[in-house]
Amino acid sequence: MRLVIARCSVDYVGRLTAHLPMAPRLILMKADGSVSIHADDRAFKPLNWMNPPCKVREESIDGVVTWSVVHGKTGEKLVLTIEEILHDSSHELGIDPGLRKDGVEAHLQELLAEHITTLGDGWTLVRREYMTAIGPVDILCRDHLGGAVAVEIKRRGDIDGVEQLTRYLELLNRDPRLAPVKGIFAAQEIKPQARVLAADRGIECVTLDYDALRGIEPENPTLF
Repeated sequence: MRLVIARCSVDYVGRLTAHLPMAPRLILMKADGSVSIHADDRAFKPLNWMNPPCKVREESIDGVVTWSVVHGKTGEKLVLTIEEILHDSSHELGIDPGLRKDGVEAHLQELLAEHITTLGDGWTLVRREYMTAIGPVDILCRDHLGGAVAVEIKRRGDIDGVEQLTRYLELLNRDPRLAPVKGIFAAQEIKPQARVLAADRGIECVTLDYDALRGIEPENPTLF
């Protein structure tokens, strides 16, 4: 990973156009080919980014340094105009062991994989922990029509989980063996904001009953 802190402006040229005026920013250039630009006030979310595959071309013309980040398939690009580099370092991080889920979340994944027809009659499991370039999808399965479905499981579902699933779907839908891939965001509790974002992204939300998946009858059964 290459970490660069620089005074720069950023222009995005593609289906939409966007401009970030000159300011100090953190630029992350990862081994997977992705490039993202960060400010110091937005937690983990970048100001702008380019997903792989992409190439970076550095040029200096009349004293003006520009980095052009061009997407290999769409031709969209980020153009960074560098005024001053304050820090530039590279680090080898190696293979990440991945996120280790807490007991309940991991058990939810195991139970749902075992009872995949909870999501619909005729559904079948492809595999748990289906690996992508940015991490494993909790469950990859197929619906009753044979379509691929990626399922992200959380104990409490919030916006971050929907964003995570969105990134997985973007990668999976580039695989012609799987595309088109639908998404399901499954949790014991899903926050209203997460439901709104999921609906906007075309992702279905499913509320999981932990006890029901474990085969435990409710304490206060009802007739209807």
